[in-house]
Amino acid sequence: MSSPSTTNDHELATVKFSRLTRRGVLLGLSGSQLVVVGFGAIALVFALYFGGGPSLIYVVPVLLACAALAFIGIGGRKFIEWLPIVSRWIWRSTGGQLLFRRHIVRPRPAGTLSLPGDAARLRQWFDPESGAVMVHDPHAATLTAIVGVTHPAFILLDPVEQQRRVTSWGRVLATACRSGRVAALQVMERTLPDSGKGLADWWDQHGHHDDSWTSTTYDELIDRAGPAGERHASTVSISLDMKAAGRAIRAAGGGNRGAAAVLRQEMSTMTAALRAADLAPAGWLDPGDLAVILRSAYDPVVAGALERHGELGRDLATAGPVAVTETWSSVRSDSAHHCVLWISEWPRSLVYPGFLAPVLLSSGVRRTFTLLYTPMRTDQAARDIRKKKTEYVSDAAQRQRIGQIEDAQQSAEYNDVLQQEAELTAGHGILRTTGLIAVSAQDPDELERAVADIEQAAIQASCETRRLWGQQAQAFSAAALPLCRAL
Repeated sequence: MSSPSTTNDHELATVKFSRLTRRGVLLGLSGSQLVVVGFGAIALVFALYFGGGPSLIYVVPVLLACAALAFIGIGGRKFIEWLPIVSRWIWRSTGGQLLFRRHIVRPRPAGTLSLPGDAARLRQWFDPESGAVMVHDPHAATLTAIVGVTHPAFILLDPVEQQRRVTSWGRVLATACRSGRVAALQVMERTLPDSGKGLADWWDQHGHHDDSWTSTTYDELIDRAGPAGERHASTVSISLDMKAAGRAIRAAGGGNRGAAAVLRQEMSTMTAALRAADLAPAGWLDPGDLAVILRSAYDPVVAGALERHGELGRDLATAGPVAVTETWSSVRSDSAHHCVLWISEWPRSLVYPGFLAPVLLSSGVRRTFTLLYTPMRTDQAARDIRKKKTEYVSDAAQRQRIGQIEDAQQSAEYNDVLQQEAELTAGHGILRTTGLIAVSAQDPDELERAVADIEQAAIQASCETRRLWGQQAQAFSAAALPLCRAL
């Protein structure tokens, strides 16, 4: 993302996002497409060499199949790109991996999070010095901590204050880039049913509890009050790359204890950066807080009850779902059906920083919005940009040699690469951003209506969304859980 326009003290700067690259290995074709096209070409050459013209009758079906796989697509992907997803889906379905049922009489080993799928490998580590729970992924070699964040409504601020907060948030992201030890940074904003806890707390502090008829009636009404609306909760998760921070971890004692000491340094730096951006960190989550978030994600019906009764559902060992069933288009867990959308295209034109307001402020839909930032080291980003520039130049020369016209999409992608190079030279960091939206509802029909509402809201925000067919369970753990999970 870049900010190409300058502003004075009373204007809010517009921003522009890089396009999703559609550049292939050669002439716009991806590696899988080239393999299929090459296979068809080899089959044609062998047929003509060994069998002559009559053998084309047997080769034509192979050529048509290769052409269909390489050039015909559905849902924004070519058939050859669907092949790994469909193959993995069939393999998982035949192996019974689309269903998850908790074994009540056989509890999970101590220290695990009792989550389904590939998230079952996650381990919890309690840091006594900070009082925070840290989630360890032994396969990805990461250690993650989560902090709750409160902030004022961005769209209600004046343009000068909005611009200042945007600049401050850019410094937060730059802090993650400069660290070199941060594997990922996740910002998650979710809607929750208002349990009435605020009203109950106000009555406990200011009400007259004199056992009168009025006082008793108020107590009963507040106690029986259900969700009266919805509220928004935000978290920021930071994930430590234990491989990149190996030397510092060994210096701190090694193992999870040493990794926790290194992560505490990153947590302290992140807390200072958030406060400098006028965000109010509410404290790093302890095991009970994380347990409530996990339980509420898989079982939204009990979210209000867990908030009202602060001592319930705070055991992290039992916070996972009881049952999960994955289908091709959605996933069902406990009391809700879920669907995950991927923001495949960000705005291509200049927009103001509050462009996501239609999505984030949509009412009547329970959803979780996640931004997953993956920082790139400066040297790695420079190599990646040089590689992209070389590929674009060579592709342009090849197209010119064969007489193929270069379209505006390819020119725009090349200009985006040049813009990224200019920003990197100016000292800015490069981050890969992934946007996910997890939509939840209590029945399939309501889920489809909610998904349609979110898709329309994304169109108003100048974004393009795609449903992650065949990947819903893994996508849900990445979108609805603040654990810095990557797809």
